Amino acid sequence: MVKVRIFVEGATRGPDSKNLQVALREAFAKLLIEGRSSRSPKFIPAGSRGNAYKLFNTAHAYSDAGEFVALLVDSEEAVADIEKTWLHLKARDGWNKPKGANDEQVLLMTTCMETWIVSDRDALRKYYGSTLQENALPPLHDMESRTRHTIQDALAHATRDCKNAFEKGKHSFAVLKQLRPAELRKHLPSFVRCERVLKAQLS
Repeated sequence: MVKVRIFVEGATRGPDSKNLQVALREAFAKLLIEGRSSRSPKFIPAGSRGNAYKLFNTAHAYSDAGEFVALLVDSEEAVADIEKTWLHLKARDGWNKPKGANDEQVLLMTTCMETWIVSDRDALRKYYGSTLQENALPPLHDMESRTRHTIQDALAHATRDCKNAFEKGKHSFAVLKQLRPAELRKHLPSFVRCERVLKAQLS
């Protein structure tokens, strides 16, 4: 049985860091695993994107033969080929693929986690209520080609009058936990890929 560890960008600093770490683990487990496997990977909050890469490198170097170590980060920019993840990270960040690593060990949120969030409009309506300005959100076609700034600014604008206006960390994992995988599959090829990779490792 393969042991799965995933180093996830986000949630390690600040006065509420412990609660955010729990929220991160719960949100990603529910969104990516719940109902699709009796097993669950260990989601490890890694802080900054760069720190997630460093922790992944170390874990990969010392991983056992029966262990799958993965990196889950924002792509930050559109991805030319979602199956060639290390090529994207090398071009975008200058990150080298560790010896023995493969493309399936990188799971990208393209272009950012907020892209996943804005792709489920029903979940947003339920979470934010009637003060959500849905018309401020981008159209659902070609979501993964939109810049992270476009997505993040649109989400901030759409929720600015809500009492629980969107904030990274504070509300992001709570919203993420409400998302429906079936809805994300309609719009996000990289999300479909994440599910496929994890299913193969957990089956």
